[in-house]
Amino acid sequence: MSAPAATTTEKMEITSPSNPKLKYVVKLRSCSTREESGEMIVEGYRECRRALDNGYRPRAIFHCPEFYLKNENEPGLVDECSCLGAEVYTCSKVCFEKIAYKERPDGLLMVGPHVSIKLADLKLPENALVIVTEAIEKPGNLGTILRSADAAKVAAVIVCDRTTDIHNPNVVRASTGTMFTVPIVEATSNEALAWLKERGFKILAATPHAEKLHFEVDLTGNVAIALGAEQYGLTAKWMDGAELRVRIPMLGTADSLNVSAAATILVYEAVRQRIAAGIDKVPEFVPWHGEGKHDK
Repeated sequence: MSAPAATTTEKMEITSPSNPKLKYVVKLRSCSTREESGEMIVEGYRECRRALDNGYRPRAIFHCPEFYLKNENEPGLVDECSCLGAEVYTCSKVCFEKIAYKERPDGLLMVGPHVSIKLADLKLPENALVIVTEAIEKPGNLGTILRSADAAKVAAVIVCDRTTDIHNPNVVRASTGTMFTVPIVEATSNEALAWLKERGFKILAATPHAEKLHFEVDLTGNVAIALGAEQYGLTAKWMDGAELRVRIPMLGTADSLNVSAAATILVYEAVRQRIAAGIDKVPEFVPWHGEGKHDK
């Protein structure tokens, strides 16, 4: 895709499933193509909207009005992409079905640059809460962790020794677009550990063998919640580097939780403590008026 321009671009129509532009989008499902091109897929109204609201500049947008959910907000989003310099491609239904990653597409798919930043470029506030993932394998888990990170106002997610591409379309989908709202850093475990230690972070690691429960430790300062691979958990490197070792009480027969569920429990205990300490504030209550146009 061409780089963004400063003016509105011409809109083009695609009616053939064999169009080279469509073939390129399909190739972006492959990690090797994403790594080589430095580009990713963002599909869905909610995902595209959150990306744009957080300064993302797509290089192209493919849309199909026949798939629009309401046909109210979608045209404005397409025009916004055009004004940002993105190439705009109007697709027939059969053409959009070829590139759609979702089982039930809603007619919007952007192509744009990767979003991860370097550890050296990460800027954090005081009393920062950070999530660290080590070798998370499943894109859905990583995306769900990002969604919880956004909800809890986590300052950053540091992805260490990754085994799944953070720009995988499944990560984008599982995050519901929140991967554009939380700074994401890729680093090795050694780099991340050294960086966190230099900045006075306490590292929390959950293990069923810990004596203290997760709500019995102080999580109000600079805290990094470390999460390990689905099957094996954290390696000795992170366990040895953790000042805080805790366990989540398991009252049933299961001896562990899904890593994304554990992440949410741990991060919200930190939120509870930070609200009680006056570090964070509870958002103003907003009465419920029914589902939004694009909520699912």
